[in-house]
Amino acid sequence: MRYPRLFTIGAVFLLLGVSGFTNGPPSIGVSKIVVIVMENKEYNQIIGSPAAPYINSLASQYTLLTNYFAIARVSLADYLTITGGSTFGITENCNDCFINAPNLGDQLEKAGLSWKTYQESMPSPCFLGDAYPYMQKHNGFIYYNDIKDNGPRCNAHVVPFSQLSSDMSSGKLPNYSLITPNMCSDMHDCSIATGDAWLAKQVPAILSHLGPTGIVVITFDEGTTNAGCCFVAHGGHIVTLIAGPGAKLNNKINTAVDAYSLLRLVEDNWGLSRLLYAGCVCTPAIVGWRR
Repeated sequence: MRYPRLFTIGAVFLLLGVSGFTNGPPSIGVSKIVVIVMENKEYNQIIGSPAAPYINSLASQYTLLTNYFAIARVSLADYLTITGGSTFGITENCNDCFINAPNLGDQLEKAGLSWKTYQESMPSPCFLGDAYPYMQKHNGFIYYNDIKDNGPRCNAHVVPFSQLSSDMSSGKLPNYSLITPNMCSDMHDCSIATGDAWLAKQVPAILSHLGPTGIVVITFDEGTTNAGCCFVAHGGHIVTLIAGPGAKLNNKINTAVDAYSLLRLVEDNWGLSRLLYAGCVCTPAIVGWRR
């Protein structure tokens, strides 16, 4: 079996004094959060690079997290981190290692908040398997059984990236969006310049549809080293920035944080419970980013 039984995971968090089902702090009032995940680059490959002028322009204009770390050197594990609060023991990129666990989609729906994941080059909603340049390992939400096995729910929430434009133009950008570019656009198989150009084409339209308090978080799933900030993070030092009307201008956050901190930011924004490691005492909060 490729991941431990969930009661084992739960026991670990009980020992740590952590529950995934306790109430978080009150909402801080950001209405829309869009997270875009790029691929496999260390911080120093991006910040200051002439190949990434758009990312660097956002980093200098808005809020840059200078000391942010990925959790693992396995893509799927990192996507589960930001959607479920754990790697669930995943140590390889697998297409059949589905998970019975609460996830961010569950939390958002229970709170009456809308959400979608937009997957570039995915052939159809709720598509299972690979269809290069779309790869399932970069689609964290499809791995949760309560999403994958519920056809109407999955078709409504796990959709091709091509739907984003129509959702924005019709005023239906969800409260929470997770965007995964394809294997070229995300810098995995193509150059930094290619990924930066993709962001320069897509992000301005997203920024214009966020309303007065929304944010776009641009991050990477992992780096190229095993650097980490605590015992749960060892996936590399990666770029993460927070842009948009709700983000501070000309701001740097130097506190060491990790990908669980990003999930915690989303949950705390809407007063949701903190899932697993997002609620761990070892997970630092991302503070000082809001305008």
